[in-house]
Amino acid sequence: MIEKVLIANRGEIALRVIRTCNALGIRTVAVYSDEDYNSSHVKKADESYHIGEAAPAKSYLNQEKILEVMLASGANAVHPGYGFLSENDDFARLCEKNKITFIGPSADSMNLCGDKMVCKAAMLKAQVPTVPGSPGLVRDAEDAAKVANDIGYPVMLKSVYGGGGRGIRIVTNDKELHEGFQTVTSESIAAVGKSAIIVEKFLKKTRHIEYQMCRDHHGNAVHLFERECSIQRRNQKLIEQTPSPVVDDAKREEIGEIVVRAAEAVDYTNLGTAEFLRADNGEFYFIEINARLQVEHPISEMVSGLDFVKLQIDIANGEPLPFKQKDLRMNGYAIECRINAEDTFLDFAPSTGPVPDVTIPAGPNVRCDTYLYPGCTVSPFYDSLMAKLCTWGPTFEESRTRMLTALSDMYVEGVETSIPLYKTILNSEEYKKGELSTDFLKRYDMIDRLTEDLKKEKEEKSDAALAAAVIHSEYFKSRAQNGGTSSATWKNKLD
Repeated sequence: MIEKVLIANRGEIALRVIRTCNALGIRTVAVYSDEDYNSSHVKKADESYHIGEAAPAKSYLNQEKILEVMLASGANAVHPGYGFLSENDDFARLCEKNKITFIGPSADSMNLCGDKMVCKAAMLKAQVPTVPGSPGLVRDAEDAAKVANDIGYPVMLKSVYGGGGRGIRIVTNDKELHEGFQTVTSESIAAVGKSAIIVEKFLKKTRHIEYQMCRDHHGNAVHLFERECSIQRRNQKLIEQTPSPVVDDAKREEIGEIVVRAAEAVDYTNLGTAEFLRADNGEFYFIEINARLQVEHPISEMVSGLDFVKLQIDIANGEPLPFKQKDLRMNGYAIECRINAEDTFLDFAPSTGPVPDVTIPAGPNVRCDTYLYPGCTVSPFYDSLMAKLCTWGPTFEESRTRMLTALSDMYVEGVETSIPLYKTILNSEEYKKGELSTDFLKRYDMIDRLTEDLKKEKEEKSDAALAAAVIHSEYFKSRAQNGGTSSATWKNKLD
């Protein structure tokens, strides 16, 4: 049984795992780089170990160093979180070799899921619908161009080892394809040290809808409903919600059965996510399996009532799922906004540095998973995600308005954030009507709308400040001239 867990990660996901482990009475071990010596996860864990320099390759991606800490600390399990080594089958195999429980799928299954081409072949065999594209890897840009001309532009160039929106380019002609081929190759090599490219048809006006899946070591498999992740920038998710506005009960059951087949096709165990593109005609196309806990898992927890990290640990302990598909129900609506440290007007460029002050939203049905605290630092070495702000409501509208309030309550000093953009999106009629697509920002000119909203907000604040100054001046002038007019009189004037 799992007694001590090393979290091979940092930031909010490390804190998330620690929280569940504490509730289960499981001891925790944190690892940290030079950059993270003063981070929250280091303080919250039962034990903490330094593993190297700030650069991920010298710390959080250093498998041998992390293994050394696992053995030294006596941890008998490792939780990889997301990113870093979470989908590295070599690391999972290293854990298995040293009899350390990897809280996730097996190394073999992860390897299969990580190779998009092999995974696609397994899905086709299991009759899971996939996006039209190259039958295998393309050798070079010329080979890719031949496939692209056969299936028709636009197409996507994808590294089979990519993830998180990296290693993907949409191209519309041969010239863009040749330029994009080198870019995708470089991005993939920089991220994971290797690259192999496939070509897929780019579907216009698609929605990105994913299904949480779960399978134990006894062959029991279920889906834990869908999440809509269509609002993105550079193929990376910004806002997620569940349920999807375009998935009814019948479609949920239909795609859910496909998801279970997908899990069985790759002998997947533990929690994972099957991702789909939904075309404008309503057809779903499988694109990949993310063999880890997703960033956006909290909203699925909110509507299902389950603790996904506990579920991961229970499965890793060999326990059977405590429920069947018919036992699961969705309750209400949940939204997640990824609070990123980035400048929306500089093409979402990272914004880093000290955070002198921060206010974390709270209240009924508001959840904020974050590493932020007054005096912390947003590092240039890691992902720009600072917090995951989530809200729940019995209706979509209540969840949406609660999120707007939470966004207004949140304050992060010292860095630019994505909060203003999210307010503009959530207030848009298109979002309220559920007219979502992966090109939502561009399709509905959200950056231009944000500019107008900020201009209007500035003018309103200026007018309000001027009105307040006038009343303030009149109040004290009156007190001096008339022997003290009551403040209630001036409050009535203000009202």
